[in-house]
Amino acid sequence: MELYHIFSAILVVSAFFAYINQKYIKLPGAIGLLLAGLFVSLVVQGIGALSPNFIEVVRDRLNDIDFSEILMDFMLSFLLFAGALHTDMKKLAASKWPILAFATIGVLISTFVTGSLFYYLLQFMNMPIDYIYCLLFGALISPTDPIAVLGILKKADIPESLETSITGESLFNDGVGVVVFTSLFQIAQQGAGDVELSFIGKLFLEEVGGGIALGLAVGYMAYHLMRRIDHYQTEVLISLAVVTGGYSIAQYLHFSGPLAMVVAGLFIGNQGTQHAMSEITADYLGKFWEMVDEIFNAVLFVLIGLELLLIEFHTNYVVVGLISTAIVMLVRYIALAIPSFALRLNKTFAPNTLSIMTWGGLRGGISIALALSLTQGMQREIITAVTYTVVLLSLTLQGLTIDPFIRRVSGKIKA
Repeated sequence: MELYHIFSAILVVSAFFAYINQKYIKLPGAIGLLLAGLFVSLVVQGIGALSPNFIEVVRDRLNDIDFSEILMDFMLSFLLFAGALHTDMKKLAASKWPILAFATIGVLISTFVTGSLFYYLLQFMNMPIDYIYCLLFGALISPTDPIAVLGILKKADIPESLETSITGESLFNDGVGVVVFTSLFQIAQQGAGDVELSFIGKLFLEEVGGGIALGLAVGYMAYHLMRRIDHYQTEVLISLAVVTGGYSIAQYLHFSGPLAMVVAGLFIGNQGTQHAMSEITADYLGKFWEMVDEIFNAVLFVLIGLELLLIEFHTNYVVVGLISTAIVMLVRYIALAIPSFALRLNKTFAPNTLSIMTWGGLRGGISIALALSLTQGMQREIITAVTYTVVLLSLTLQGLTIDPFIRRVSGKIKA
């Protein structure tokens, strides 16, 4: 019952600030609610300066919510399915090679280059940590967050082809990023000498291949059932079963749940809506998942803001976080440019595509959740503080300026 009251309070805060934002401030919803969560955190800290017991009570209540677990094991499945459901598969297929290259080669390049630069930065700052933990930071910060990206791109005036590339990459690269993170996590736990390369290859194949196969299987099963009826309430219920049941099966079988949900969402959102549903059902299904997406996004970004109360910050951590933000941005461009030029994908791009994809590659809750999943022996405190700093700057600085940035180069871009 305690968890219910905590969630209720967060939902009330989300609804109140969503109203204030829509009525007066008019920021992109995700950023407005993130800033609201930060504002509440600062208010709580201000009250806590006068009454230390108060802030401890609030922290205890927030600790009851395992942010990493609630996002990765619950909310992420709904958010990814909702995002994929509203993605046009034909447009996605037209950009399949860039999306595939960026979501795989790009993530791997970013993981190792970011991790290496982070390692040398900490050496320079006299805060050395083991290289494997720096690679873990590289893995968790490399994937762009589909939740943040999709929410902010809705408001941005961006060419259609470019929006498809950014959306598609963000939907798939977090699944790949989580698999890379899991592999490095195993190495960090067991030691590099105890983990064979074949084990990592098998893990990667199982997670990625299994996730895609499972997504197709549950998506087709739902499609088959939906074709045989015309009852929107039942079909919405079936879609919920796909998300909850499919994600649970993925976790049990050690497959990539995020990839399974993206594939299932794409299948139902395209094949399902066209061939297995009436127009009325497709409309109800789309609106239902749009509402789920909005509610969970609101709660998530308020939670990200409130996490400020639980993360230990020191001056050195903030400095490292600021420098790391610049590193992550630079490496993002490099990770996009290398596969683009190596595979000659750039010949199909409009001018300044890589610059916009770099600036539009937002980091979000997934990075924080992965950082919080680290054990204390994995330098959790510093990595979490740096990750939070990078995410906060990414969502606010990049998120608030993506529209002006696009307009600045829009004269050189064609849809």
